[in-house]
Amino acid sequence: MSTTTSTTNPSGAEGPGRSRGKAPAGERVADWADGRLGIYSLAKANMRKIFPDHWSFMLGEVCLYSFIIIILTGVYLTLFFHPSMNEVVYHGSYVPMQGQLMSEAYKSTLDISFDVRGGLLIRQLHHWAALIFLAGMFVHMMRVFFTGAFRKPREINWLFGFLLFVLGMFTGFTGYSLPDDLLSGTGIRFMEGAVLSVPIVGTYLAFFIFGGEFPGDDFIARFYSVHILLLPGIMLGLVVAHLILVFYHKHTQFAGGGKTNKNVVGMPLLPVYMAKAGGFFFLVFGVLCVVSAVATINPIWNIGPYRPDMVSTGAQPDWYMGFSEGLVRVMPGWEINFWGHTLALGVFVPLMIFPLVLVSIAVYPFIESWITGDRREHHILDRPRNAPTRTAFGVAWMAWYFVLLVGGGNDLWATHFNLSINAITWFVRVGFFVVPVVTFIITKRICLGLQRRDKDKVLHGRESGIIKRLPHGEFIEVHEPLSQEQLYTLTAHEQYQPAEIGPLVDENGVERKVKPLEKLRAKLSKGYYGEESQIPKPTVEEYQEITSGHGHH
Repeated sequence: MSTTTSTTNPSGAEGPGRSRGKAPAGERVADWADGRLGIYSLAKANMRKIFPDHWSFMLGEVCLYSFIIIILTGVYLTLFFHPSMNEVVYHGSYVPMQGQLMSEAYKSTLDISFDVRGGLLIRQLHHWAALIFLAGMFVHMMRVFFTGAFRKPREINWLFGFLLFVLGMFTGFTGYSLPDDLLSGTGIRFMEGAVLSVPIVGTYLAFFIFGGEFPGDDFIARFYSVHILLLPGIMLGLVVAHLILVFYHKHTQFAGGGKTNKNVVGMPLLPVYMAKAGGFFFLVFGVLCVVSAVATINPIWNIGPYRPDMVSTGAQPDWYMGFSEGLVRVMPGWEINFWGHTLALGVFVPLMIFPLVLVSIAVYPFIESWITGDRREHHILDRPRNAPTRTAFGVAWMAWYFVLLVGGGNDLWATHFNLSINAITWFVRVGFFVVPVVTFIITKRICLGLQRRDKDKVLHGRESGIIKRLPHGEFIEVHEPLSQEQLYTLTAHEQYQPAEIGPLVDENGVERKVKPLEKLRAKLSKGYYGEESQIPKPTVEEYQEITSGHGHH
């Protein structure tokens, strides 16, 4: 049975049709929100935003999804963890520990691992996600660095990403210190010694952090507040700011046909990119769950509770803190007695090198902008080979980082490979200065060689593998010409000219004063963009001469 309702048309007459009743509930809610937040115009402007389709952009997504997993699992763990150093006797499910004296923090971590349903999986998922987050941040920042994505207008976003990485390091440190096991306690004792090495204020800083003499009764509760509130709150704000700037600025893209500084070639945010991003989130989540289920990490029940009179065997920090420990391990134990005070340079000097290295990474975009004098916006990425000096600096820093990782684990290298720990320590001391220099030179030469190969491909085409015999008996390989898109990709990069100081005397013969910073900029610019730092791109005349048949092929 069907019924027909009547409606009134604009002229007042009624006619058959559907009654104009209330709009659906979802539409009414959307209208209400739009009247107060302007979501329609916001969605229209951003939901069809274009994102380039390149695998390297997924590195940032891995970081974001890992961070979300960290937050979700961290909320679950806070429901069962007791951040207290009050001593209790364990009577839980783990039989080997029964009757042992331990802190409530350690006991609650054992309870999470053995008595809370799914607790061990969530705890390991939390730890693995933190490691993947920092590893993803490291690789993502290297991608940004090597491709020059930090240039104007993204210098601020580079600083946001850098702060996220540094805060992630300290969030991880405070996180694995919370269980109060022997391994984490050894790491905290290491940190306390580093803080005490600071002249004049070291003792005050240590007392402020630990609430008195180490270990005290307060540092677990203090680390807990910092770990779950302060640092994650700042990081969440930085993540939001980072994503806002990604939306506000056009997304970077690699050079190619149809791609310019004024457009973005790719897929719209809705529905294509969001569908892919949603699938990728569950892929990351699934892989982390599998890893957490099959690979044990931080088994505190095998380590035992912390005791100030004991040190765990083979104590190692997580990888992102390994290089800082390597600095301390390979530094000679120098001490200076000054005005009745002892300066522990063996600890204080590495403690100062650590932040200096981090600051140099943070300000690099501004240094390169000053050297080039380039104030333009850049939305097209560089191929690493086309910026040899920058690429060489990045690879040299990574090599230096891994040399210090070896230093941070010199005892394990010695025991696992039957080597002398003294030999390893001296290798790291020498490598600290030699390896970055050698790596810089080799990387730069490789980049220049790749530039020469690209120039040859542009002028002579791609090697086809077909051998041809000429009438006079000479054998040559047939080269296939590149497409216009390939030619554009290989020649789209910019080549800066080194900055010049200019004449030292003016037109009247009066000597001009050159500022020291101007001289320094000219020298650095020559090192970046001099004749030995880049291969000139093939000119149109060279290409026409070759392709016309007059050049040597």
